[in-house]
Amino acid sequence: MEDLQWRLRAAWVYFGPVDGRYGNKVREAVREFQRWRSIQGDPMGVYGPSTREVLEREQPGI
Repeated sequence: MEDLQWRLRAAWVYFGPVDGRYGNKVREAVREFQRWRSIQGDPMGVYGPSTREVLEREQPGI
């Protein structure tokens, strides 16, 4: 979960704490990322396989 938070920070959509929790701020950041990248494969706010693939491709070093 912390990796997800760091990746979302690097993508400029998450500004909350890196605490390993999938709370409202992380869910909203995932939703923003999905909107910006037009990701259709996962429900909005859900960090599923389609969202993960795009985020990891864009932020490979984290």
